Amino acid sequence: MLKYSVGTDLSKETFDACFSVIDSQQKVTIKSTRKFDNTISGIKNFIGWSKKLRKHDIPIVFTMEATGIYYERLALALYEEEFYVSVVLPNKAKKYMQSIGQKSKNDKIDAKGLSRMGAEQQLACWMPFSRNIYQLRLLTRQNEDLQQQRTILINRKEAHRFCQDQNEIIDNQLGTMLNLVEQQLKQINNAIIRVIEEDTLLKEKIFRISKIKGLGILTVATVVAETNGFYLFKNQRQLVSYAGYDIIENQSGNRKGKTKISKKGNSHIRRVLHMPAFNVVRYEQGSFKNLYDRVYMRTNKKMKAYVAVQRKLLMLIYTLWNNNTEFDSNYHKSSGNDEPKFLFSLGFEKAVKKVVPVKNTRTTQDELPCNESPEVLFSLIQNY
Repeated sequence: MLKYSVGTDLSKETFDACFSVIDSQQKVTIKSTRKFDNTISGIKNFIGWSKKLRKHDIPIVFTMEATGIYYERLALALYEEEFYVSVVLPNKAKKYMQSIGQKSKNDKIDAKGLSRMGAEQQLACWMPFSRNIYQLRLLTRQNEDLQQQRTILINRKEAHRFCQDQNEIIDNQLGTMLNLVEQQLKQINNAIIRVIEEDTLLKEKIFRISKIKGLGILTVATVVAETNGFYLFKNQRQLVSYAGYDIIENQSGNRKGKTKISKKGNSHIRRVLHMPAFNVVRYEQGSFKNLYDRVYMRTNKKMKAYVAVQRKLLMLIYTLWNNNTEFDSNYHKSSGNDEPKFLFSLGFEKAVKKVVPVKNTRTTQDELPCNESPEVLFSLIQNY
């Protein structure tokens, strides 16, 4: 026997568990299945049941789906017992069930499938949020809900103002509800600031990143809260996929379908980056304006260009957070013309004017006109 694996399928009140083991022949054998209450006492019984079935000193892993918030209490209890816990996305678990030919679906079958999945695969280890980041996630999500309610109430109030027959009671109620939501929004925003200021690390990093013109503290706090401070992300590609900004192609033979982002990821991140993308383009921060112009010229669709800016903005937040650096708006604007003159041989400037066409204003990969790109200039040095 190589490894024990316990799969759990959770709901609000109960969860099904399946205890299995995999041997050196890659054969998964189910040892026991049972249903538990999703309560503190039920979780204690589940942990005791798992320890009792563990006969040999070999690794044991627990696998569950990220079903809303119902998995969090069980995952945290197992983590505190120093067990290896893996939390997989429901979409990933669904695809795995389909790959092994599973047609039927119920809680017991799902628990068995998750147990087999944990036994056969090496899944990533789950880590709980820190208290401040968890509080930050609760507050930023509540702020998002209140913003949506505020928009709905404003639209209703405006529609009622232009209807044929107005009703004073409805108008007063809508106004009262709108005032209440706006008061709650102020309370939530103040609470978000307090949580950030209580944590020295969060305060230093979030306030440094939010110095970018057009990018507010709420946006940075939401991204950090939804990603657990980028703890489990090893590169930008994983982060982009987690947020649903990864590109999906739809092409086969001569048929070419639409190429678009997957949107199979954290919708809170995409929603909070919507307005900042407009702002950084408007204020021409960094190379965002160049990126927007380039994508818009190629696709003739403004929203695609803004989505590209959102993606770049997310990667910038990730980079600044990990490197502990401030944003430099001139980082991508350095030019080969800024190099010290003694690097160039005598008469080089005349040679550049003769070789490089002045009318060609296309941008290169470093987002500079081709006659200013360092790559062009230094290639001319070698040829000269």
